[in-house]
Amino acid sequence: MAKVPKPSELLLDYALPKAEWMDTKPDFRPGTWCYPGKAKNLDVLQLPHAREWNPPDEDWKLPSNWKEIIFEGLRDCLDKYRSLRIFMDVCVRCGACADKCHFYIGSGDPKNMPVLRAELLRSIYRKEFTTAGKVLGKIAGARELTEDVVKEWFYYFFQCTECRRCSVFCPYGIDTAEITIIGRELLNLLGLNIDWVVGPAANCFMNGNHLGIQPHAFKDMIEFFVDEIEAVNGVRVEPTFNRKGAEILFITPSGDVFADPGTYTLMGYLMLFHEIGLDYTWSTYASEGGNFGLFTNHDTMKKLNAKMYAEAKRLGVKYIIGGECGHMWRVVNQYMDTMNGPADFLEVPVSPITGTVFENARSTKMIHIVEFTADLIKNGKLKLDPSRNDHHNVTYHDSCNPARGMGFFDEPRYVIQNVCNNFHDMPPNTIREQTFCCGSGSGLNTDEFMEMRMRGGLPRANAVRHVHDKYGVNMLSTICAIDRAVLTPLMDYWVPGVGVTGVHELVGNALVMEGETERTTDLRGEPLAGMEDIENEDV
Repeated sequence: MAKVPKPSELLLDYALPKAEWMDTKPDFRPGTWCYPGKAKNLDVLQLPHAREWNPPDEDWKLPSNWKEIIFEGLRDCLDKYRSLRIFMDVCVRCGACADKCHFYIGSGDPKNMPVLRAELLRSIYRKEFTTAGKVLGKIAGARELTEDVVKEWFYYFFQCTECRRCSVFCPYGIDTAEITIIGRELLNLLGLNIDWVVGPAANCFMNGNHLGIQPHAFKDMIEFFVDEIEAVNGVRVEPTFNRKGAEILFITPSGDVFADPGTYTLMGYLMLFHEIGLDYTWSTYASEGGNFGLFTNHDTMKKLNAKMYAEAKRLGVKYIIGGECGHMWRVVNQYMDTMNGPADFLEVPVSPITGTVFENARSTKMIHIVEFTADLIKNGKLKLDPSRNDHHNVTYHDSCNPARGMGFFDEPRYVIQNVCNNFHDMPPNTIREQTFCCGSGSGLNTDEFMEMRMRGGLPRANAVRHVHDKYGVNMLSTICAIDRAVLTPLMDYWVPGVGVTGVHELVGNALVMEGETERTTDLRGEPLAGMEDIENEDV
């Protein structure tokens, strides 16, 4: 892991740069770039020009015809994606997006302004694809494509989490995340990606999940949590795996199965499904909801999304419920229909408990676990004891992909407010559609990138600090597996004393199950409010 300065040492400089942006090269210092994709992982994904290379080196071992590859790739993207040409042409560089990016706020680097990050690609577009750029050159904002430009693309397109906050404030509706996606797609044509993206994508392609866990190990881990739940409340839940004919296929990110604090969220899923008697099954083959293809290229995104629906068809389920995952929901809601759908072999989801028809999932046939649970609570189908979460003072982080990507704002808060007595939202300009990113999304949640992660997460941390200082908030809840993983070190760095949880961990704590023994601890084994003395006596 790269050495990270202490918070007091993480200086920010918003002074005007000494040179024009076209004349400034990126500084590949530790903590600001990610390890390159390994050749074996690029081979698995059938990505071109797999090789070993290193970003700080002068020679990146580019193919001899690398310029032709980039120009042809950009031409193809302009032909396929009408939006890209619009985004390239309509920007007036007004700067409305400039101070909306968490990486610019945290780094002070002008090229992390969304408008200027887009200019990295737009300047090449102008030079090669517009008359003004060909004739006027730099005067028209055009420049030649050089190896330094490619290095600049790699540096800054992997300092963008594709969170789309800047797009909320753009008067022309330019989606800078789409420009980043295209930038990364062009880099992939030269074999340039980061291993924290192509590694998980390759694992998912070969083994069904980002971590490359084999089916028997996946099953063993879930059964381990069956034992953990029984130890907490005396109830033995009974999940099934690869069961044909089940009504529902449940798919969640593998981080819920193998990484704290997501594992406690998984325990909440298991408890909820057992209590309502849901006829569902897990798949040990489509054992991943996340889709790192979103950070690679459109073709990989399509392949990884398709595996969930192929497994749903094989098992003969009616529809899919998805767990608390960010980019799974962005892909399903924004790209599924045009890439793989509509999923006509499945049924429009209907809750078997309440009878609610989820019309919003008529095309995708996939509903979010939080909207499913919110519907159960609204219809009085769950017995809940919110006091079991009284040792938590909770706020909620709107994960970028479910929030901006699908308008998912109210359901998580509704669930939290029904399972917790103490809830406080962060300031309005930092939540909902204006939510700040965790600073580590889109495959940037890797240790060697830690300095930029802490810089990029600063705006979110500042909002958490506000409610921590004002209301005593000590727990940050979210519905994204990556957020749960990366917000934990972010809180430890900027706001010590604030933990991170998934929404369904809180549901599991509050859920009163039939036949349960007296609860004295939460799912983490920590004493409930008022139970501290009992736990100390047991010790």
